[in-house]
Amino acid sequence: MVEIIEISEASNEILSQVNGLLPQLSKSASPLSLESLDILAKSESTNLFVAKEGKKVWGMLSLVLFPIPTGTKAWVEDVVVDSSARGKGIGKALMNHALKKVREKRGKSIDLTSRPSRETANKLYQSLGYQKRETNVYRLSLS
Repeated sequence: MVEIIEISEASNEILSQVNGLLPQLSKSASPLSLESLDILAKSESTNLFVAKEGKKVWGMLSLVLFPIPTGTKAWVEDVVVDSSARGKGIGKALMNHALKKVREKRGKSIDLTSRPSRETANKLYQSLGYQKRETNVYRLSLS
């Protein structure tokens, strides 16, 4: 049975599996170092959730919670499920776990972005009640 856990401490075992998922998330993603994973694990604003079955990590999700003058907001990033485990409810379990955490923290909303080409992911988000917004998203790349 798959369980969703929050990574609170970096380990080489988790690092290796997270780095195995990153290329499935983005071809341009660089592998994390143990130090980078530890920073994420200990962050007060970022929650890194993994879907594990035994020692195997099948997926991950990053949830960022932050207070602003209009209330606590949440942002979901880097949702990825191993290609061999897609369609088995792991993405849904990760998203529902993130929702539970946001509700516990009395979050006002959850935002995320998804590439239009990621049809399966977009269908998942819509099935969970997320609504596509008409907005302009701007990015200033610093690297």
